[in-house]
Amino acid sequence: MGRPDRLELWGGLEATIVRVGERFRDQARETGHRERLEDLDRIAALGIRTLRYPFLWESIAPDAPDCCDWGWHDARAGRLRKLGIRPIAGLVHHGSGPAYTSLVDPAFPELLARHAAQVARRYPWIDLYTPVNEPLTTARFSCLYGHWYPHQRGDAAFFRALVNQCRATLLAMREIRRVNPDAALVQTEDLGKTFSTPALAYQAELENQRRWLSFDLLFGRVDRRHPWRPLLLANGITERELDELAEGEAKPDIVGINHYLTSERYLDERLRRYPEHFRGGNGRSAYADVEAVRIRALDGETGPAPRLREAWERYRAPIAVTEAHHGCSRDEQVRWLLDVWRAAETVRDEGADVRAVTVWSLFGAVDWNSLLTRETGFYEPGPFDVRGPSPRPTALAAAATALATTGRFDHPVLDSPGWWRRETRFYKPAVIRRERAANAPRCVLILGDGGPVQDAMSRIASERGLAHSLVGPADGGRLEAAAEPPPWAILDLAGLAPRHGSLAHAVPDLAWRARHSGARFVTVTGPGLFAGRLGRPYGESDGADAVDPVGRRALAREQQIRRLNPNALAIRTGPLFGPWHQDNAVFDAVRSLASGGPVAWAAEIVSPTYLPDLAHALFDLLIDGDEGIRHLAHAGAASWAEIACRLAARAGLQNPPQREGPLLRDVSLATERGQIMPPLDSALDRFVRDCEPDWRVPDQPLRLAVG
Repeated sequence: MGRPDRLELWGGLEATIVRVGERFRDQARETGHRERLEDLDRIAALGIRTLRYPFLWESIAPDAPDCCDWGWHDARAGRLRKLGIRPIAGLVHHGSGPAYTSLVDPAFPELLARHAAQVARRYPWIDLYTPVNEPLTTARFSCLYGHWYPHQRGDAAFFRALVNQCRATLLAMREIRRVNPDAALVQTEDLGKTFSTPALAYQAELENQRRWLSFDLLFGRVDRRHPWRPLLLANGITERELDELAEGEAKPDIVGINHYLTSERYLDERLRRYPEHFRGGNGRSAYADVEAVRIRALDGETGPAPRLREAWERYRAPIAVTEAHHGCSRDEQVRWLLDVWRAAETVRDEGADVRAVTVWSLFGAVDWNSLLTRETGFYEPGPFDVRGPSPRPTALAAAATALATTGRFDHPVLDSPGWWRRETRFYKPAVIRRERAANAPRCVLILGDGGPVQDAMSRIASERGLAHSLVGPADGGRLEAAAEPPPWAILDLAGLAPRHGSLAHAVPDLAWRARHSGARFVTVTGPGLFAGRLGRPYGESDGADAVDPVGRRALAREQQIRRLNPNALAIRTGPLFGPWHQDNAVFDAVRSLASGGPVAWAAEIVSPTYLPDLAHALFDLLIDGDEGIRHLAHAGAASWAEIACRLAARAGLQNPPQREGPLLRDVSLATERGQIMPPLDSALDRFVRDCEPDWRVPDQPLRLAVG
């Protein structure tokens, strides 16, 4: 593989098949990719021409080594060739192999080599392979920490799993090259560095030596002089195995670095400084194990560029970033991808042979916040969000297309740095000196009544580093001035406060001007659009059927805005509640339950919506450039009485009496465009946990009125 003229953008989809207990989890199935052949066309449309793709042992030969099912892979391989996409074939991805083997099975290397030979014979045109993804990381998680099968914890199991995977890579590439002598090894690994206080330097040094071990084994460096060889031998690895690897036959053609923000760690024995963070230990010292990027003294030493430089200096072999992903809000995802891209360009310009950056998790990932050990359905989108009738391109898709074709991308959110570059990231923030920027960042204009909703949107925008300007009722007559310099997006909350007519009447003109200036426009409408005639939740295609004057005015306003700006995004949501203010029905319910006061439950099924979740989802959609009508409410509508019971249980309060009689109407919301809001129970959990006002001190009786 010759060095390309410029940095390339590769792609990859999260396709892990991992065994947890007796259950195999398949990320291609959980993200829906296994059922969508057309996903490959979506990838090609981004301009990606090199793709990390699964030809996984566990899915091809799950029951016996020579009992193979090629149907799914034949269809995908054929489509990849037709689209001109060059696959990097992955054979094991964080797995322990099919049920008839495991990472600590002495036969694992030979069995994987047999699978590799079968793949190579079936697809002789494939010339890029990753037989085992992240062997060191997989050995740690499976046999040192016990998260994945075979769930062992100890040095002997760890070293056996690591050497088995490295020998499997050697033997697999040997078999592949018998079919295709030009086949290249793209070997991936997480090279996160560990930092520490002086007292824990010994532990950091051990971990920093260990992080190179998979590459050292494959490059043939674990010879009789290597410092880790005695430890390997003492834990059951044989001289023959190490000598075989020391020949260097498995030397990677591409050093693939999978870099994540949380991979770089800081160890500190002063536990009280980090009361809410992970505690570790090694049997000799107890310590906090925290993100190194949050330590001020390490500013400049963390991040992708230093790790790329280290890998180049150590191996002097071609390098690619083989996973660039950040499970965070959309703005931070875009910033992270561009940061990794720029770091790769910088190190390449310094003389290192850096080939590519791989945009990872093209169709997102499920439950990686728990390393797949819990099945909660927690989904992180990537360039495509699969929570809908079909995968929806996000802002990351636009970034990928631009980087793949031009090597450049611009978006207003890039005017502000990611959280990993902001002063607020440090555990002990320094005094921030605010200096006037030479070029003010492009901002979002947030129109509202100055109340809880506008405040919540401002809080979340600040948390995400989104520059914004607030416009309230007093500014209704000078929106022209408030919009200078012109915003890149306008968030209209004025429809939630119809009493402020001056601002509400000025908004349609602003929507029209946004259409012609190219600014994105979002309008939000709360309860009142629906009369409850359907007897079930309302989806976007059902249309509004407001009967009361307030609801009709809100509907007319939304329709006017969409006529003036067909590209606008119209958000419809339920009764709003949040952790920072008392002015909402959910807070009133908890307060009344705490005081034993009377509550008249409104006889309706609703979709109460937690403001932080609404804000995050709304800003993600705004950055993605979403359009049309979208219902944003939690999955799991309920009656007010049911909600009160759930709140009582969470807050440890007396369960309220149930209202007798039938419910009058169902005004809850559903969505046909993909449920991107978390479940209602999750929102109620966080509300009770994070509520800032003291709901235990009542100030007046309350009524939850119908309507």
